[in-house]
Amino acid sequence: MGPLIISASMRIAKPPQEVFEAIVDPQKMRNYFIASGSGRMVEGETVVWRFAEEAVNYDIPVKKVVKDKEIHFEWEGAPQHTTQVKIILSPSPNGGTLVKVTEGTLPLDEKGLKWFSQNTFGWTNFLDCLKAYLEYGIHLRKGAFEEMEA
Repeated sequence: MGPLIISASMRIAKPPQEVFEAIVDPQKMRNYFIASGSGRMVEGETVVWRFAEEAVNYDIPVKKVVKDKEIHFEWEGAPQHTTQVKIILSPSPNGGTLVKVTEGTLPLDEKGLKWFSQNTFGWTNFLDCLKAYLEYGIHLRKGAFEEMEA
């Protein structure tokens, strides 16, 4: 068996340009994913993300950005382990945008399985929250982590 790679995808009923902006703009990301971000995701730059459920800053080196199509970055996907994340946006034949997220890799061991479980849930949650925000203006994470912020 090879290494573990996460893959999650979902159709968002919005054009690729709108989905792209929601992902690269930290002011928009605050409505569905992060608590704060230091700046737009720009190729070659490092942004800093903070999540409401953790009192930790994450440095996010942005590796590749193709306007309205792709965002690639690195982060500490598992403790002391940097992973590569790719978000690919494709026009959907039925309208809207197919968003595909992949993250990898970790070996197939206890640490890898824990990462695989947690981050697969995390990316599915990311897509659910992105869809709710873009299609319906709902911020699903709002208030979800207030006890953790204290």
